[in-house]
Amino acid sequence: MPRLDDSRPFLPVQIAVLTVSDTRTLDDDKSGSALAELIARDGHTLAQRQIVRDDQAAIVAQLETWIADPEIDVVISTGGTGVTGRDVTPEAFQSVFEKEIPGFGEMFRWLSWQKVGTSTIQSRATAGVAHGTYLFALPGSPSACRDAWEDILKHQLDNRYRPCNLVELMPRLEEHRR
Repeated sequence: MPRLDDSRPFLPVQIAVLTVSDTRTLDDDKSGSALAELIARDGHTLAQRQIVRDDQAAIVAQLETWIADPEIDVVISTGGTGVTGRDVTPEAFQSVFEKEIPGFGEMFRWLSWQKVGTSTIQSRATAGVAHGTYLFALPGSPSACRDAWEDILKHQLDNRYRPCNLVELMPRLEEHRR
């Protein structure tokens, strides 16, 4: 299990939250609100928050905007990771990944198995990195967002957690471009 090393200083991360939905607004977006609250609670900065429709081109456009923004370190999306015809978030994310982080989806589904059993096979949660920005696509339920944050992202996006975390890798994500 990860352990907190209090001798290291906390480094807040700039996080953008993207909700993928044809029906949600900022007023009734429970999953996006849950993520925003968890991000702030744990000392990070909610850099931006948007809602886009379940459309691959619209999702890619928003991702590319945030990937190009040097003020955004991480994008976390909620919604569109299932298997229905409108669920295109994983395809959008995979089209912009430079490198996939397969362990995230695997870990998310393993954790979900303990709560929802075999229904976890319906999740296509995914993660990757593009131009130095971490990208995470979560299911569209508030409980899935809380589980992903509390059990994975909270630890990986806090440089104090040991033995290693994604934050300490940030300075090296673009080393192949130098």
